[in-house]
This record gives sequence, structure tokens and C-alpha cells, in this order.
Amino acid sequence: MLDIATGEAIWLAIALLAGGAVTGLLAGVFGVGGGAVAVPILYELFRILGVPEDARMPLCIGTSLAIIIPTSIRSFQAHRHRGAVDMSILKVWAVPVVLGVVAGSVIARYAPADLFKAVFIVVAGFSAIKLLFARDSWRLGLDMPGRPLMLTYGGVIGILSSLMGIGGGQLSSLFMTFYSRPIHQAVATSSGLGVIISIPGTIGYIIAGWHVAAQYPSVAALQPPLALGYVSLVGFVLFSITSVITAPMGAALAHKLDKKRLERAFGVFLVLICLRFTVSLVH
Repeated sequence: MLDIATGEAIWLAIALLAGGAVTGLLAGVFGVGGGAVAVPILYELFRILGVPEDARMPLCIGTSLAIIIPTSIRSFQAHRHRGAVDMSILKVWAVPVVLGVVAGSVIARYAPADLFKAVFIVVAGFSAIKLLFARDSWRLGLDMPGRPLMLTYGGVIGILSSLMGIGGGQLSSLFMTFYSRPIHQAVATSSGLGVIISIPGTIGYIIAGWHVAAQYPSVAALQPPLALGYVSLVGFVLFSITSVITAPMGAALAHKLDKKRLERAFGVFLVLICLRFTVSLVH
């Protein structure tokens, strides 16, 4: 059993359920898997539970990828039902994205903990800049690039997403809007990437972290049945309960609310998370 007080365990469970609700809502609104929300919440949770620093960040990322599975499926179904998903882009990206996720999982087996934080800071920071300061004139082209460049982008999205614990929605939405695709189409299409990334990513992190239970036998949060490799089953279950419920709500809101205000709010949140992980790196 975990060596924490009953009251603390209750608050942790409430935090996970609340985090899942926010994660699902953001998954629908922004077409993201919610990893940018899940990872920092899980990081604080696993810190309280005494998970060692070198295992904490990969455990957050692997758990986040598992959480993204039901969230992204529900979000994708909701957006596809509205006819907003560009399936031709997903078909081009499917193979290179999966290969990138596999490569990221291999890196996760051997990389130091600080690498995951650095990737999170860089990618989330760049996304925040786009959300807070981008103008309509920020364009790389008027149409999507050719197949070779699309395949390259797909591989990069897969690697970065698997090292950051996200469903790829932030990166692909960023990419598509830079090539003049409407934001609603970018959001809807990006929701499909979460499915492609999260399933192989979760399997990869289970394998990558298979050694960690034996390495830290006294840390209950890393032992089966509470965890499999770098995937916390407790975090997955509690997050999934509420995220699956709120993901369709977010998809509905995406077509009704002021996107600019929502994007600015999410951008501020990403800045705060970047600062949190930067402080962690420094200390």
C-alpha cells in the first residue's frame, strides 16, 4: 500500500479526477490529447508519492500517453462526426508519426530525466508564443507542402510527442495553421493524431520502463498492479473517468466559443508550466 494518509489520498484522487475533466475539455476544444495539462499535474502527484526524480518525468509522460487513448478517441469521433477532419493528412502522417513514436520510446529507455523537461519547455514554450502573439500573417505557405516534407514533419511530431507526453495536437495544429489551414479544421484533424500517437506510445513506455519496478522495489507507485513500466494505472484510471466525459463537451465548445480568448488562456497556462519545469531543471 502507498505510505500516504487517507485524507491526502482523497485529495490526490480529487486532483486526478479534476485534472482529467480539464484534460478532456482541452482535448476537445484545442484538438490536443491533453498531455500539456496531464503531465504537470502528474508530476506533482508523483513527487508527493515519492517517485525518484530520474523515473518521475518518464512515468508522467507514459501515463499521459495512456490517458490520451480514450480522450483522443472520443475527441476524434466528435470532430469527425461534424465532418471537420481532413483524413488525407492523417493518412500521410500515420506511418512516419508511428515510427517517430517508436524512436521516442527507445530514447525514453536511456535518456536522462532532464531531457524530457527540456523538450517539454521548448515545445510548450514555442506553442505558447504562437498562442499569445501569432498574427494571421504568420504563414509558411498558402497550401500544405509536398509529400516528402509532410513525411518529415510527421516523424518529428511523433518523436517530440512521445518525449513530451502529448497527443501531437499542439504540434500538428501549429503546423497546419502555418500552412493556411482554418483553425477549426486544424483542431479537428489534429485530434486524430492523438489516437495514432497514444497507443504505440503507451506500449513503448511500458516496455521502456519495465526495469523500473525492480530498480526501486520500495516505491509502491512504481510496482504492479499500480503501474506497468512507465505507465501509472492509478493515474490512467482516474484521469480517464472524467476526461472521456468532458472531451465531447470540449469539441462542442470549440465551434461556439471565442478561439482567441481560449488560445490566450491556454498560452498563459503553458508559460507557467514552462517556468515550473525550468525551476526544476535549475535546482
